[in-house]
Amino acid sequence: MATPALAASPSATDDRPTLLVMGDSLSAAYGLERPEDGWVSLLAARLDDEARVVNASISGETSAGGATRLPELLRQHSPEIVLLELGANDGLRGLAPGQMRTNLESMIEKSQASGAQVVLLGIDIPPNYGDAYRAAFTGVFEDLAERYELPLVPFLLEGVALEDGLMQDDGLHPTAEAQPLILENVWTTLAPLLDQAATGSEITSQTTSLSNSLSAQT
Repeated sequence: MATPALAASPSATDDRPTLLVMGDSLSAAYGLERPEDGWVSLLAARLDDEARVVNASISGETSAGGATRLPELLRQHSPEIVLLELGANDGLRGLAPGQMRTNLESMIEKSQASGAQVVLLGIDIPPNYGDAYRAAFTGVFEDLAERYELPLVPFLLEGVALEDGLMQDDGLHPTAEAQPLILENVWTTLAPLLDQAATGSEITSQTTSLSNSLSAQT
């Protein structure tokens, strides 16, 4: 099991918005020769000085594992945006979609309670799992997005999963060449939230500076 690559905790003077990515191997650059080629690293490079990206993704992670780890990560990083990319391993193991739903609900509610906005990254499973199971599985993401009014990327691997040369030999994990496409799938939904988060961080920073100034004068 890979160790998550975490950015350092924010300093007191770092007023950039923080993005927390909670994912599995699809977000942990599994199988890539260069971890920096993964879509999360590409996102961090694109944002550069505009936002901090904390990648808490672990290969093999399930929704249950993510739900267990999330509270401490929220406490440590205080993210403005949480990207939830979990569930693929639940599906590949044939776990009950209802349990995945419960775990994701817990993560959504804890994230929102901390003040973070949540982006849900949907995933699909291979056809050999059967139409009924696949429909129940993918329906979880759609239902949660509607219930909690979340931005949803319907299928993280859209334009990648069935394309020659874009999937590794195992047929489950995308290649390095696919990572920029995955980033674009996420970016379309994420970009508007980044604008909102940046504005909120700027207002918070200005308010803090004003408060400190007033305190120094009294």
